[in-house]
Amino acid sequence: MSALHKLQELPMPPGPIEGPAAWYGSEMAKETVWLRPFSDAELLELDTAMQSIRAKGLEITEITQANFPLPKLKPVLMELRHELLEGRGFTLMRGIPVERYTIEESAIIYCGLGIHLGHPVPQNAKGHVLGHVKDLGFDHRDTNVRIYQTTVRQTFHTDGCDFVSLLCLKPAKAGGLSSIVSSTTIYNEALKRDPELAAVLFRPLAVDRRGEVPEGLKGYFDMPPLTWHAGKLSGYYVRRYIQSAERFDDVPELSKQTLTALDLFDELANDADLRLDMEFRPGDIQVLHNHQILHDRTAYEDWPEPERKRHLLRLWLSPDGARPLPDYFAPRYASLVPGDPGRGGIRTPGQVLNAPLDAV
Repeated sequence: MSALHKLQELPMPPGPIEGPAAWYGSEMAKETVWLRPFSDAELLELDTAMQSIRAKGLEITEITQANFPLPKLKPVLMELRHELLEGRGFTLMRGIPVERYTIEESAIIYCGLGIHLGHPVPQNAKGHVLGHVKDLGFDHRDTNVRIYQTTVRQTFHTDGCDFVSLLCLKPAKAGGLSSIVSSTTIYNEALKRDPELAAVLFRPLAVDRRGEVPEGLKGYFDMPPLTWHAGKLSGYYVRRYIQSAERFDDVPELSKQTLTALDLFDELANDADLRLDMEFRPGDIQVLHNHQILHDRTAYEDWPEPERKRHLLRLWLSPDGARPLPDYFAPRYASLVPGDPGRGGIRTPGQVLNAPLDAV
């Protein structure tokens, strides 16, 4: 019997979920509590730490909390980490003067700040701990291509890590808005709309690995869109990868009921009352708690000049204090130990962690 069948009966919350994670975008858009500008003193602290890393000739992968000290920002980052893990699940820090820096200098500042939030984990089979969200001209219909490498709309999804973060270096000519939505609010609304379909979202589905396969594992893994474990609701959802997993011979075709439940999930994620849209400015740093927040990016038109093209840096992080996860997350997350550098990310044979300074 496959793991898919062994996991058919999974627990659900006893009812609607209350608390700060159950937010609505229409209300959140009226607030600024999630927007946190850097002060001049904090920017100076980041610059000083970056210059020290450069003077020592250290690689980005060698940055630690010890050699990138942030005495002023550290308490702020700890508060933000708590809010990410136990509160609304997202934040936007604003004001890194990226126009003054080279890509390498911006990357050092970004990774140095990130190391205080969590351990960087690899984002692809190449072992990149620093990602580049940039159009590479690839065909989004290729099952080995990831959508962030194109200009098409991503659709709402989560990533395979605890925290995902983006630093905007250059925005698009038009489009490319970031949209986020609470998985808790999606569940609450689905339960209100159709309790039977809401229950379907807690059943495991095959999810395509898109060619990035850990040693000894299949080209897909089994994961429900929603999980209830240790009193917390977690979301793991990539509709494109659920549907492309049907290319494997041992993956059953999605039932009509499952497709209807996924359609409801997508409808709610895209509801203007639920989602929050934000336009990135150069120097913005967005951090999301993947278990609580789904994210999307609208399609965009890029600049014709190569030096002006949309370019975001990305980190996947494993934070201390992360929530417990059930055993069936192991084929996707590897380690389930909170804060473990081996928790989350993409792990493949012979992988060496590295931080390229451009999309490769």
